[in-house]
Amino acid sequence: MALQILGISAFYHDSAACLVRDGKIIAAAQEERFSRKKHDERFPTHAIQFCLREAGCSIEQLDAVVFYDKPFLKFNRLLETYLSSAPKGFRSFLLAMPVWLKEKLWLSDVLADELSFEGKILFTEHHESHAASAFFPSPFERAVIVTVDGVGEYATTSIALGNANAVTLLKEQHFPHSLGLLYSAFTYFTGFKVNSGEYKVMGLAPYGEPNFVKKIYDYLIDVREDGSFALNMEYFDFASGLRMTNDRFASLFGGRERKPESPLTQREMDLAASVQIVTEEIMMKLVRHAKNISHEKNLCLAGGVALNCVANGKILRSNLFENIWIQPASGDAGGALGAALTAYYHYFQKERIIAKTDSQFGSYLGTSYSDDEIKNFLERRNIPFHETRNNLELTKITAELLTQENVIGWFQGKMEFGPRALGNRSIIGDARSSEMQKKMNLKIKYRESFRPFAPAVLEEKVSEWFEMEETSPYMLLVAEVKKEKQRAISSEDEKKWGIDKLNVVRSEIPAVTHIDYSARIQTVHKETNSLFHKLLSDFYALTKCPVIVNTSFNVRGEPIVESPEDAYRCFMRTEMDVLVLGKCILYKNEQPNFTETSDWEKEYALD
Repeated sequence: MALQILGISAFYHDSAACLVRDGKIIAAAQEERFSRKKHDERFPTHAIQFCLREAGCSIEQLDAVVFYDKPFLKFNRLLETYLSSAPKGFRSFLLAMPVWLKEKLWLSDVLADELSFEGKILFTEHHESHAASAFFPSPFERAVIVTVDGVGEYATTSIALGNANAVTLLKEQHFPHSLGLLYSAFTYFTGFKVNSGEYKVMGLAPYGEPNFVKKIYDYLIDVREDGSFALNMEYFDFASGLRMTNDRFASLFGGRERKPESPLTQREMDLAASVQIVTEEIMMKLVRHAKNISHEKNLCLAGGVALNCVANGKILRSNLFENIWIQPASGDAGGALGAALTAYYHYFQKERIIAKTDSQFGSYLGTSYSDDEIKNFLERRNIPFHETRNNLELTKITAELLTQENVIGWFQGKMEFGPRALGNRSIIGDARSSEMQKKMNLKIKYRESFRPFAPAVLEEKVSEWFEMEETSPYMLLVAEVKKEKQRAISSEDEKKWGIDKLNVVRSEIPAVTHIDYSARIQTVHKETNSLFHKLLSDFYALTKCPVIVNTSFNVRGEPIVESPEDAYRCFMRTEMDVLVLGKCILYKNEQPNFTETSDWEKEYALD
């Protein structure tokens, strides 16, 4: 009998489910994709239903359900924090307690009730889940694992050793001293949403000067050579209050936090640049210490801070490790995967079979729709489309449309697990276009104009276009565009300030070249995504350029699309030119008028 384990993460942010059968990841998805509520923290009912359906498994056939952290430990930490700062934080305490007393403390009962499950319910520690999610799918027999996030139960940073089928904790740092929460404090202060806008701070950083680095080190954080550190809590309010920072923090940086959606100033750019530098320096000290105490040649990374691809790129280029593998769903969603794998290897003591590249299958672990299902949806809704005969015709036509500077919604195969679209739920464009970045930001994504887009590049061509020899299948590494592909900037352009720098053409692929000549790279592999690889190959045959723009198929504030219905709705709400749904091609100028209250939208709405 196959051993089947369901992993669940929920009740903080990015709830998700994952099903593992005999150590193989069968399915994994975030709840937000089904509920259409971004970063949905609620119990992942729809994600669980999908995982069971994909595995052809009933609840009764599960050997265990595993939750990604330990509620009683987390509750103890919350109580200790509130009691140590009382009476300050009383309002925050009152807001938090009802949900804990009603739901979170009785999670075994909640899981049993929600799932109608009478079998084994297990709990892993939060950082144990993260570490397992990074090591067990990796291609390494042994590795040191560094996990950095906001906070789990108590731990905010941990170093562990992965060896065969076991993950062993070596060191950890505890709340409130957290690199993830330091970065989130600056996210909040620069006017972005915590647990959501951190990557915006990373994207904003190159526009600024790191003028506040010394202040951060002098007043906010004491960093030691081993990467451990202490936050000066006199400047932060996250431990006991409802804000990330306080008045002392504001005074230190020249005034109140930026109001969301208000204009960005040089201060926000400089703050972003400064906290990014500090984060990179701490991460470097941390992984260097991990190397020194473990003597391992391989490194695995997980936790929310592992999504900081600029810091990851610095670690890669340091050559401290021979190999690096980063969990593509590094945030809390990946905890569901780590929980299931921890149970499989630690609780059930199963042997580990190591894959040659990794065992995450390109992170294409979500829902998929057959050609018949897509065609039925289009025909039932009387949506005009053109059906291609086969994939060869499909990629050839799409590549030609890209060369004409069309912005294309690309919906294929299995949905990606994690925050990045990797070529199955993507919006794509011609990276050579000097107008593409601006057009996509303002007319398609409806997001801040400073935000860079990522290049998808043929894996076999990456070193010809970027300063990188390694592969980056999960879009988690940043490297510079090759010098020979860069373009010289005029003295007049050099004088431009802040966001005005965006429109300066800096390379042969300006749409994916950030203002510091960097790019967040996705290498596209024939083995894991043959169709997307074929599209890039056809585009290369037409243009001699193996790079296109790849951004997630969604608009600002919404999750990545899950279904053909989601894709069509997003297509019609934006100024996208073309939608490719499976083998069907839809042109915007052929579509009927679209209203948000159409009958079929109501029919497919989820609670």
